[in-house]
Amino acid sequence: MPNGLVKEGDTVSSGDVMCEIETDKATMEFEAVDEGVIGKILIAEGSEGVKVNAAIAVLLEEGESASDIGAPSATPAPGAPAVVADVAETAVATAPAPAAPAASDGTRIFASPLARRIAATKDVDLASLKGSGPRGRIVKADVEAAHPGATAQAAAPAPAAAPVAAPATSGPSSDAIAKMYEGREYEVVTLNGMRKTIAARLTEAKQTVPHFYLRRDIKIDALLEFRGTLNKQLEARGVKLSVNDFIIKACALALQAVPDANAVWAGDKVLKLKPSDVAVAVAIEGGLFTPVLQDAEMKSLSALSAQMKDLAGRARDRKLAPHEYQGGSFAISNLGMFGIDNFDAVINPPHGAILAVGAGKKRPVVGADGDLSVATVMSVTLSVDHRVIDGALGAELLNAIVDNLENPVAMLA
Repeated sequence: MPNGLVKEGDTVSSGDVMCEIETDKATMEFEAVDEGVIGKILIAEGSEGVKVNAAIAVLLEEGESASDIGAPSATPAPGAPAVVADVAETAVATAPAPAAPAASDGTRIFASPLARRIAATKDVDLASLKGSGPRGRIVKADVEAAHPGATAQAAAPAPAAAPVAAPATSGPSSDAIAKMYEGREYEVVTLNGMRKTIAARLTEAKQTVPHFYLRRDIKIDALLEFRGTLNKQLEARGVKLSVNDFIIKACALALQAVPDANAVWAGDKVLKLKPSDVAVAVAIEGGLFTPVLQDAEMKSLSALSAQMKDLAGRARDRKLAPHEYQGGSFAISNLGMFGIDNFDAVINPPHGAILAVGAGKKRPVVGADGDLSVATVMSVTLSVDHRVIDGALGAELLNAIVDNLENPVAMLA
């Protein structure tokens, strides 16, 4: 969904922000990479469903005017100086004009993109023309005045696009559901791109990923005491570690201790990762992000804490770059701060597993000696992709996570 910041007739320079492109994941600023005048805006502000690499505007170059553009089209003719937006995963790019032609001696022929397009249509050799534009550049008028040669061969028609299968639907249609509530007061909430993507991906995950679940209770009194000691020592540096920072570190080290579980499903193969790239679910308005902390096993608790705060803040502002939320082999979803005791999280493909973390609460505990005591216990559930990790391997990974959290000092060794 482009949000325009310029209008037709505006002059832009390289680096000027032309519009904002909102995708299912982020809102990114789109900058001009060349200078010129906005000749025609092809995609109106607020448009939805803009295709990848669709032209969004035409930039006039020196010696050209708006009359050179012709009929507006979302797919300009080859050679037209179009501004193109790639909105696949918030990445944006500009489509370069076709390479300038060269004379027989190898010297470059200076011609506007529009002139090159017309020359190709009329089968005119640009090397035979003398340009009347600035610094001898060949412009539209020069080509139109030239004697046309043989008609260029028509381009072969593009092969028909393969039919796209309609997504499988389950349950009654939206109209049928709405009919059930005739006479009842309700508000229709239109799904934005993020919500649609979340719905599609999680539906796919539950339908195609063979989940199984492993559950453990973790005594975290030692962790809470150690965290309190560290926070007092780090107070002068403005660092305050959270329980989640320890969980990230514990999972990263566990993936190193159980390397066969540090893996993702890749269709017809399994990719075993060397580093521990841990994703952490961050709730934002209307959805969630899973920013990835790369090489988490190598970073200190304070470094992980600072990076997580930065990623979470920018995730809530929808300012993350694609490389900051793509990838990873393992994810953490912590609902403990909301008072949730335990839950089962849905795996985010292609991750091999996700750890669902509940709240730490005081509970009666029977010790190894049979004595009854009170401890702070945190329940966790490991959701595992059985294609990647078998039961015994998943249990080994979860045991390593539990050991790290119940013996937090060892994580710094």
